[in-house]
Amino acid sequence: MVSYNPKNWFQLIFHAYSAQVFKRLFPSMLGIGIFTTGVCWFEFEWLETPVNMPNTVHSMLGFVLSLFLVFRTNTAYDRWWEGRKQWGALVNVSRTLAQRARLVPDREGRNAFLQGIPGFAHSLKHHLRRESSTMPDVPTHWDHAPNAWVAKLADQAVSWKKRGKITDHEHWLFEGNLERMTDILGACERILKTPIPYSYSMFMKKFIFLYVITLPFGFVGTFSWWTIPVVMGVFYVLVSIELIAEEIEDPFGEDENDLPLNGLCETIQTNTEEILS
Repeated sequence: MVSYNPKNWFQLIFHAYSAQVFKRLFPSMLGIGIFTTGVCWFEFEWLETPVNMPNTVHSMLGFVLSLFLVFRTNTAYDRWWEGRKQWGALVNVSRTLAQRARLVPDREGRNAFLQGIPGFAHSLKHHLRRESSTMPDVPTHWDHAPNAWVAKLADQAVSWKKRGKITDHEHWLFEGNLERMTDILGACERILKTPIPYSYSMFMKKFIFLYVITLPFGFVGTFSWWTIPVVMGVFYVLVSIELIAEEIEDPFGEDENDLPLNGLCETIQTNTEEILS
């Protein structure tokens, strides 16, 4: 995730991320520019006077399109923020679980939590990114590494209860924290496996394409040859918003605006080691 100062206007205006978006969109912008040039050339060279289409339709469609884009970005940001809340809750649950384990007079058992709490966080990160986990000591017969870590910690809590190391109430508290970790896992999987509906995403892209592709016919009578940069600029703005929404709607990846899962995992590991070492 990008760290920045929201009060530094010039840094935000000239940040390299804008250049990356421009570089990604440049081939499409070039195609739109060539198409617009062809429209302008045809109207100025082959027609006695350029077609003077009223801009009322484009104004109305632009208003509707702006509403759709606002809804699109809000929906994507809701997914991003929900993912951040879940990982923030995981940091808090990890600290609470480590504090409870610290009070149990069993060093060997505490080592299971010392390894298992950050192990769950790291395996969850790999699971959400569809990567293979490299954390050790996960049972090989488990295909779902985060579930394996929760099960391992739950087994340790049951062992403490049977050996009289913790009371029934303390075991209930351990189980509550482990259940919360499983809830966080399920919430993150829900975000990951429930994308924006296909029909909605397809309609947005078609709407933007049709809107931009018809702009030259409405602008050439007003802007003349300046229609080319104007249409390219409108295309850049609209498609950039759509690209940003696409990037943040899956917050668990490694794009520039995705959640800092590596840093959150390091925070959980550092806190757990500090509490239980």
